[in-house]
Amino acid sequence: MTREEKSQVIKDLTAQLADNANIYLADISGLNAGATSDLRRACFKANVKLAVVKNTLLAKAMEASEKEFGELPTVLKGNTSVMYSETGNAPAKVIKNFRKKSEKPLLKGAFIEEAIYIGDNQLDALVDIKSREELIGDIVTLLQSPAKNVISALQSGGGKLAGIIKTLSEKEG
Repeated sequence: MTREEKSQVIKDLTAQLADNANIYLADISGLNAGATSDLRRACFKANVKLAVVKNTLLAKAMEASEKEFGELPTVLKGNTSVMYSETGNAPAKVIKNFRKKSEKPLLKGAFIEEAIYIGDNQLDALVDIKSREELIGDIVTLLQSPAKNVISALQSGGGKLAGIIKTLSEKEG
């Protein structure tokens, strides 16, 4: 690879890092061609981009990036694949589901909305992260709950009140 080609790859990686808020680093070494194809297919279905990268070029792209990757460059050893996703937990779910059949991919680290996770032991925590849409849904549900309670109380209270008034009016007559 020429110096110009390396420079272009670093520019492209830096742009990818800037464009994505959720970045996973995984080790997929040891997967045969069929398993790698299955993993790529699973990523595609989950709207996750998967790319194998050179550690040195990714490290330089991380340095050039405006994001703060903290300890993440320290995991850039051996085989490294980058997974990009709009949903914070999508790559973690893909990895976890894929590992039901295989020992790989191993999670090296992740950068999720500026939070950094290092090591394969973080996989379950990452699977449990809620997406933006799930959080908005939870908030809407929480906001609707008190309003539903008030409406319910008013409706049932109205029925009771009407019954009391009717009973009182019948007694007077």
